[in-house]
Amino acid sequence: MTTIALIACAASKLSHRAPAADLYTSQLFRKSQAFARQTCNRWFILSAKHYLLRPEEIVAPYNKTLNTMLRASRETWAGEVFAQLHPSLHSGDRITMLAGNRYREFLLPLLQREGYAVQVPLEGMRIGEQLQWLKRHTS
Repeated sequence: MTTIALIACAASKLSHRAPAADLYTSQLFRKSQAFARQTCNRWFILSAKHYLLRPEEIVAPYNKTLNTMLRASRETWAGEVFAQLHPSLHSGDRITMLAGNRYREFLLPLLQREGYAVQVPLEGMRIGEQLQWLKRHTS
């Protein structure tokens, strides 16, 4: 059984191309990444523009968010993310989502429908609370 983390991208980015793990510079992204590295076997980034990113993929900065996308576009986005992620998943895998509601709303049901156990440890927390939780759960 493998635990996979899915981390939402962030608006705060470097000004140049970089591996996806380094591109996003927000404190929440950095702490989520540290948590994923310490507690999960693998992790991916949920990108509004690129769908699903492996941490080592080289990406240029961009300005796109699910928060401004129409519902139908968010549903399509979730379907594309699921299609990219599904080949990497195996029966019994657990998924930890470190992402806001817009990133979860259509992806979470797709994962659950396929029988994956999904945890959303930061659900319902404000940003400050999320940062505190992540700090407490990483070394």
